[in-house]
Amino acid sequence: MDRKRDFSDRKGKAGKRFSGSQGRNLKLNKGRFEELRLNKFIANAGVCSRRDADELIKKGEITVNGKVVTEMGTIVKMGDDIRYKGKRLNAEKKVYLLLNKPKDVVTTMSDPHAKHTVMELIKGACEERIYPVGRLDRNTTGVLLFTNDGDLAKKLTHPKHFTKKIYHVFLDKPVAEEHLEQIAEGVELDDGVIAADNVSYVENGDKSQVGIEIHSGKNRVVRRIFEHLGYKVVKLDRVYFAGLTKKGISRGKWRMLTPREVSRLKAGFWK
Repeated sequence: MDRKRDFSDRKGKAGKRFSGSQGRNLKLNKGRFEELRLNKFIANAGVCSRRDADELIKKGEITVNGKVVTEMGTIVKMGDDIRYKGKRLNAEKKVYLLLNKPKDVVTTMSDPHAKHTVMELIKGACEERIYPVGRLDRNTTGVLLFTNDGDLAKKLTHPKHFTKKIYHVFLDKPVAEEHLEQIAEGVELDDGVIAADNVSYVENGDKSQVGIEIHSGKNRVVRRIFEHLGYKVVKLDRVYFAGLTKKGISRGKWRMLTPREVSRLKAGFWK
């Protein structure tokens, strides 16, 4: 195993390095839709993915112009009154925002017990209601994506899509070679065996700093791996998520994704 790779910037595989339809097409009219499948309208409104929207429709939880609709493939028109739980939905434009999350900030929409939440950091960024994709715990810093694109969010968080995440881990003591091997082969935690996709020392000669690539979305998984082996995580920074890095974004700041980045996310080029 190559343990001298630099986990500070990641651009892909092969010699690259790591760093800190069915259905009717959308008809456009002055930037807004004329006709659209109901499940896509619900997804566009940021409620959930299209697949989950189908379930809401089946359960009779969606009304169109005051009537419950349960038929799959229903087409809605501009101006229709579409509601979920009594609240009228709007087919918002898709927004994709990348935050470099600082420490001591909670990844939640709201928490009366939290001093600061990530939503405070992006307040005023857009008119649309956007949500964090996955989460970082309070003391973990780094790349955190926000969007109102329910389909993409579900794709990026579902285990079957193997979304790549890379963390720069700072430990309280040097990590033994055999423990790196063990992490690569698999560590048995309370909720099952977890193996890193890649793991190595960060390229600065300090064996208490490790880069780990992992696709598991289990809660606090990186911290638990090292704690299981007798190490304390002093600092944990996510430097890469689905092809996105924090390059050029100061801690606590954010930026919108470029059209190219959005296209690559949707195409799965981060795999």
